[in-house]
Amino acid sequence: MLLPLDRFQRRITMLEQELADARGRLEERTDELADARAANRELTRALNHRPTRQP
Repeated sequence: MLLPLDRFQRRITMLEQELADARGRLEERTDELADARAANRELTRALNHRPTRQP
C-alpha cells in the first residue's frame, strides 16, 4: 500500500506531465495561428494590390 505522501508525489508527477503536454499543444496551436495570420495578411495584401478592371 502506498503511503499518502507517495500517492501525492505520483499525482504531482502525473500532473506535471499533463502540464508539459498541454504546453506543447499550446505552442503548436500558437505557431499554427501565427502561420494562419501571416497567410491572411499576404492574401489581404494581394487582394488590395491587384489591378482593377476598366469597365
